[in-house]
Amino acid sequence: MTEQPRRSVATYETYQEAERAVDHLADQGFPVQRVAIIGQDVRLVEQVVGRMDYGRAALNGAASGALPGALIGWLFGLFDWVNPLVSALLVALYGLIFGAILGALFGMLLHALQSGRRDFASVRSMEPSRYDVLVDEAVADEAVRLLGGLQTTGVGGRPTPT
Repeated sequence: MTEQPRRSVATYETYQEAERAVDHLADQGFPVQRVAIIGQDVRLVEQVVGRMDYGRAALNGAASGALPGALIGWLFGLFDWVNPLVSALLVALYGLIFGAILGALFGMLLHALQSGRRDFASVRSMEPSRYDVLVDEAVADEAVRLLGGLQTTGVGGRPTPT
């Protein structure tokens, strides 16, 4: 399958504006399967959410270990032929407790091994600075015409020169 050459027909500062433009094209009967939204100039953003200490490391480790422990316990409990439901739930509870304890210990151990090099918790995300609406070259002129009547809600919507 060969890909068609594409042309940028509009650029927006937010994804919601680009999505609105594609929705407008769809409402006008445009073949939207020939459209793509491309995020440009992507940057990594790491938002610090708090200080990491032994208590938070133990809590994060316990949360990470509890679910796998419960799932493994539940699976082992299903092999009881006499009363599989009660056994599965009981062993799942034991697995949850054991997984939480083991996860908390590993969380504190890993925090101690870092020797204070990373004493904070954070969330990483990728954020584009703009979004281009690309359309197959064969139908790009029609897309530009249809998007010309779209009222943008913010400062970001601007047609790309053709």
